[in-house]
Amino acid sequence: MSVLSKSGRGTTTDSSGRYSIVLAESDSIYFSYLNKPTSKFAVNTIADPNAFNVAIRIPVAYLKEIRVLPRNYKMDSLQNRIDYAKVFNYKKPGLSITAPNTGALGVGLDLDQIIGMFSVQKNRRMALFQKRLIWEEHEKFIDHRFSRGVIRRLTKLDSTALDTFMIVFRPSYLFTASRSDYDFYDYIKKAGEAYKAGVRHNYLLRKEDYLNDYYDQDYHN
Repeated sequence: MSVLSKSGRGTTTDSSGRYSIVLAESDSIYFSYLNKPTSKFAVNTIADPNAFNVAIRIPVAYLKEIRVLPRNYKMDSLQNRIDYAKVFNYKKPGLSITAPNTGALGVGLDLDQIIGMFSVQKNRRMALFQKRLIWEEHEKFIDHRFSRGVIRRLTKLDSTALDTFMIVFRPSYLFTASRSDYDFYDYIKKAGEAYKAGVRHNYLLRKEDYLNDYYDQDYHN
């Protein structure tokens, strides 16, 4: 706390609130804490300078309550689809037949599609970006179902073993998306038993579960 006088002298209190300052009887003293000053006290009105106590009340500002909720996978996924709708809905340009809108008879080729066919670099970037977004969406879906909380509850593995287990026995998107809760949890339980028995390769999933995965097939074709 700061101890100040009308004449300009000043000092600070120690951790116990004690202070020492020399002032004339015609001076005044006041205190300040967190830029909150008290009123001024005339020195000649203080009966006992050795027992002059002052208390400053600082109102505490209370912040509104904030509730932290777990991330909602479905809401995040929907928002991601909205944010990148143009990319998710992208289709490689090709020849298409259009009907005239002027009332004339006949058909023609879509000029925009023809122009788009020759934008090779742009088309390639859009296609790769689309595949990347789909891959990330699939990975997040696996993370959503193959979560640490679920695995820990079903396998009773500790944190160190859990990290390795989640890498070794991470399922493919196809397997994760096509299994019911019962079958998926059963897979985790059996995988946990295999891991505790010393198995460090995922023999529980067939090779086809990976090769037929949507994004694996898309990248290899």
